[in-house]
Amino acid sequence: MKFQFDSNSPIYLQIVECFKSSILSGELVPGSKVQPVRDLALEAGVNPNTMQKALAELERLELVRTERTSGRFITDQNEKIEKMRKDAADAEIQSFIQRMEKLGYEKSSLLPVMEEALK
Repeated sequence: MKFQFDSNSPIYLQIVECFKSSILSGELVPGSKVQPVRDLALEAGVNPNTMQKALAELERLELVRTERTSGRFITDQNEKIEKMRKDAADAEIQSFIQRMEKLGYEKSSLLPVMEEALK
């Protein structure tokens, strides 16, 4: 997983988004073991406390679970992953529609434009 940070939002939230994106894209396989906090922090170039905070947020979102003696794992709740994937796609589509409307396109003309682009 590649970490690239900017100064627009807290680093731990950027780490959460990176994990979320990797889970939704399938890069991180459901049920797979998550590296230890120190290893992830070293890989990302952040303080272990920052990584711990990000992982705690991922647990709150139920994208990561902790097994007491085994460590952390990516959720294997495929329905949850699919719902989040659909929600992310819907948000991207709405953003696209808004940008196209700003360019002067009407909603009714977007489908032919998209079909042409997909050819």
